[in-house]
Formats: sequence, C-alpha cells, structure tokens
Amino acid sequence: MRRAAAVDEEAAAAGASAVSPGASPFAPSAEERAPLSVAVSRRLREAIVSGKMSIGTELPSEKDLAHDLGVGRSTVREALRILQAQGLLSGGDTVSTQRPRVSADLTLSMAASTMENVLRLGQVPLGDLVELRVLIEGTAVRQAAEGKAPRALAAAREALVAMKAAQADIEAFRAADLRFHRSLATAGGNVAFALVMSVLRSAIAGHLGEALLREPNARATMAMLTREHEAILSAVEHGHGRRASELVTEHIRSFYEARERP
Repeated sequence: MRRAAAVDEEAAAAGASAVSPGASPFAPSAEERAPLSVAVSRRLREAIVSGKMSIGTELPSEKDLAHDLGVGRSTVREALRILQAQGLLSGGDTVSTQRPRVSADLTLSMAASTMENVLRLGQVPLGDLVELRVLIEGTAVRQAAEGKAPRALAAAREALVAMKAAQADIEAFRAADLRFHRSLATAGGNVAFALVMSVLRSAIAGHLGEALLREPNARATMAMLTREHEAILSAVEHGHGRRASELVTEHIRSFYEARERP
C-alpha cells in the first residue's frame, strides 16, 4: 500500500477481468470509473475483513494513511466515511476528531438495512426470502427443541407475553414477533443461524407491519399469530422438534402466501 499507482493498477486489473461479452475491450470498466476513494475503501475493507486489522484496532492518522496509500488526505477521509457508513469503523457517518477504530457494532444493522433495500427494490422476490427463512428457522427450532437453552426460551416466552399485551398496537406486536423468532434461533445454539435470522427477520419485518396495517381486523390476525407462536414454543419446550419445525413452516408460509394472493 505504498503508492497511488498500486491502487490504480489493482483497480484496473480487477476491471480488466470483468469485461462483459460484446463490450469493447477498450471501454473503461466499472472499477476504473469508480472514484479513487472507493478503491482505497476496498483496500482498507479487505484489511479489516481478512483480520489484518482486528476489531478495536485504531487506524493510523489520515496523514499516515495518505502517505502509505499514496493518495491525498481528502481521498482517505472519504474512504473512511464509506467504511463508517458500512458499519466497519466507529464514528457513525462522520469522521470525529479521534481516530476511527475497527468496529462490528453496526454491521448487523447495516446488513439488515441492505437486505431490506434489496427487497424493496425488487432485486430479490419476497417469496425467495420467505423460503430461505423457512429452511433456516425450521432447522433452528428443531435444534432448539433438542438443546432447550433456558435463557433463550425464557426470552421467547417474554416476547410471547408482549405479543398478548400488544392488543391492537401493531408496532409493539411486530417488535415482539421479531424478538420471539430471534430467541428461538438463538436457543438452537447455532451462531450462524442466529446471525442470519437476525438479518433476515429484520429485513422482512417491515412487510409484517405493512401487512397488518392492511388487515380489515388486525387485532384478530395478531391474536391468531400469537396462538401460532404459542404452539411453536410449546412444541420446542416439550422437546418435539419435528412438530415445532412443521408448525413454524406452516406459520411462516401461510401468513405470506395468504397476503400475496391477488
């Protein structure tokens, strides 16, 4: 990371391999057209995600980064803003007077936000996300029934109580629904399931709220969903993993399929 030429050469090399069929080999690639700050942010991002800069590591000063990367300080400053917006550096979306540190605090919420944007822009059909959720959550509740982690199940029970108390409060119900499913994913002990479920459920949670707002009798619908949640949790608590998986699959599919019909 010594000179701007190194950054430019890397971007050009990446772009050269990405020429689409039929395109002129002399046309500039997307990588070459990208601002230099984007190329710098990618270099820094790779250092973070590869573990070369671990969580909590304080970055060098802008001056030192500019020297090491062979670019101007304004380019470094913009690259840092990009990484902060991605949740990889502390400091939110601005550069503070203190040096940014490598952080993972916002990566989950950023991932959920990105997936929600993809969903809303129609990049991935809602049905595909629902099927992914069925696969993950069906396995997660089976594992939860086998492991039955007391704390996670207690959190699911608390979320169920909150659903019952929500009455006609759609936002409170949606938040409790999110906690319920996240707790069951955690109860299985699979860290990857819990992580993916957090992102996935956060991404499609808005659809639940919007669907309930369109319901002619939202209170009755929420009461029905609460009963379904109660049956799922009961199956998990009694160690009936297969039954819990069947219930959660039916619960997820029936809600979305009924509301996606023309």
